[in-house]
Amino acid sequence: MNPDDATQALPVVGLPDDDATAVIPAVEPADEGAGSVARNSGLMAIGSIVSRGTGFVRNAAIAAALGGKLVGNAYQVANTLPNMIYELLLGGILTSVVVPLIVKARKTDKDGGEAFTHRLLTAATVLLALATICAVLLAPLIAWVFTSDETSADSRGLITVLAYLLLPEIFFYGIAALLAAVLNTRNHFAAPMWAPILNNITVIITAFVFMALPSPDKLTPSTITPTQIAVVGIGTTLGIVFQSCALWPALRKVGFRWKWRFDFYGVGLGEAVRLGSWALVYVGVSQVGLLPVIWFANNAGERGGPGPIIHNNAFLLFMMVHGIVAVSILTALLPRMSAAATEERWGDVSANLSLGTRLSSVVLVPATAAYVALGVPLAITAFQFGRFEPEDARATGFAVMAAAVGLVPFAISQMQIFAFYAMRDTKTPALLNIPVVVAKVAFDLGVWLLLPAEYVVVGLMFGNTLSYLVAVVISGRLLRKRIGALDTGRISQTLVRLSIAAAVAGAVGWALAYGVQAWLGDGKLGSFVALLVGGLALGAAFVAGAVFLRIREVTEVWSTVRRRVPGLR
Repeated sequence: MNPDDATQALPVVGLPDDDATAVIPAVEPADEGAGSVARNSGLMAIGSIVSRGTGFVRNAAIAAALGGKLVGNAYQVANTLPNMIYELLLGGILTSVVVPLIVKARKTDKDGGEAFTHRLLTAATVLLALATICAVLLAPLIAWVFTSDETSADSRGLITVLAYLLLPEIFFYGIAALLAAVLNTRNHFAAPMWAPILNNITVIITAFVFMALPSPDKLTPSTITPTQIAVVGIGTTLGIVFQSCALWPALRKVGFRWKWRFDFYGVGLGEAVRLGSWALVYVGVSQVGLLPVIWFANNAGERGGPGPIIHNNAFLLFMMVHGIVAVSILTALLPRMSAAATEERWGDVSANLSLGTRLSSVVLVPATAAYVALGVPLAITAFQFGRFEPEDARATGFAVMAAAVGLVPFAISQMQIFAFYAMRDTKTPALLNIPVVVAKVAFDLGVWLLLPAEYVVVGLMFGNTLSYLVAVVISGRLLRKRIGALDTGRISQTLVRLSIAAAVAGAVGWALAYGVQAWLGDGKLGSFVALLVGGLALGAAFVAGAVFLRIREVTEVWSTVRRRVPGLR
């Protein structure tokens, strides 16, 4: 997980995305209308596209270097640990508490919130340092938690060594996120948006260095060399170190000079603890729900099926389109929802929630059809390099197809959570997350008990979708009690029309892709051509279907794109 995107809700239950963190916008007035939301989302979407793109290359490079079997799985499990601990300590609290408090201090304190910000950063840095030291000391125990009796001693040992090298990331994840928060409250978004690219490039270089090293004929936990372990572990950690360091020049540019302040008592930090308690509950429940996902995926990999690295690569593709589209729209809508909630204009909160859902669906519904129709050729084209073998790429494709079903429910659930945040309510999302996680863990347990190892990862993806649907139902009912009608009829009408257009387009894209692969084969060339031909046909068919069905939101989005791209004006 890299600090990267424009905005990210509190953690979802699933293997963490390798390329996402919170960059929270300062609350400013926003223009009205769907077109303004799309325009406000444009800059963040561009940064997200570049960052997500390099993050995608990063994951593909690591997969090519380590493969999709036991070594790749061990790396993925070890790299998940600092992500989880960071999120538990700071991730969710940063999203819902830290930034609003800094903004408040800047407006109310005589010094513009400078002293408060220094104290907050000092307290968070000390907490991060202590947590990082404890986590590194407990690396063997943490590795043991994520492995089973079927895990070989070599695999467990590799996870432990990599954990020692990767757990220091916790500290630098936190520093990067804190510095990004300070920059965002000063209306500086460029550096937090682009700094993750340096992280991604560092890890890409690390992967190529790894592949250039002398290596055994077959890379396994017992044959990987100490030099290889050191390169991949230290190189991955250096990526986030460089990312955090890259933010310092931007801080100086906005006139912020961090000074250590240890006079914590009676200066308002208690409010951060009170407000953050429910956010901590939310994150804690999510991370508890994440434990069995990692364990089940790793156990499936130990039994010869797809493991954590395949699950994570599929989840990366899932989050890529969400991060580019839905997150950017969320970022543009949050200030508007917050302003409406503050003035108790509940109808406007509902209208913005409906607008965000419908605009996101314009892209996410056809993206779902594309992933389902073209998931396998996409995964082969993207990941079948080096030690990542054809069967690993095909398994990734099937996982992508399963994950795609959850794209729209996930986006809707995140929109609803942000509506609660706009009302300064962190308690309700924390409590409703409990049944969501319980339902997911129960489903995942059934997947692990009943399905063969080769289908476990696909089943876990359906478990994600189930959790998103449960979240939508529960939070939707609670929101209706708080703000009234949620414009369900209009949303449903838009989703039905989009789904019809996407289903027809998906069938066209799949048929052409299948024909290309029957002609050229399902290797790299055939898959690439199939993806290109099928994707273009799917996109054209969807646009034609949307125009025929007179889907207003598609027309609005297209008009905005056409105005902003010179060649399309």
